[in-house]
Amino acid sequence: MMGLGLPELLVISLIVILIFGAKKIPQIGAGLGQGIRNFKDSLAGKDEDPKRIKGQDEQDR
Repeated sequence: MMGLGLPELLVISLIVILIFGAKKIPQIGAGLGQGIRNFKDSLAGKDEDPKRIKGQDEQDR
């Protein structure tokens, strides 16, 4: 079966470090985390601005 063991994870980590460099990895992780958080918020409807919704309601009247 296809499983990722310790040797495979070490090889993948080494390749990522060689490609991006050690200083870029935290920035990449933060960007991925922020993207996932924004995606979850948009699914939950938290991305709507209350001022924008209020302005739309006034325009509809």
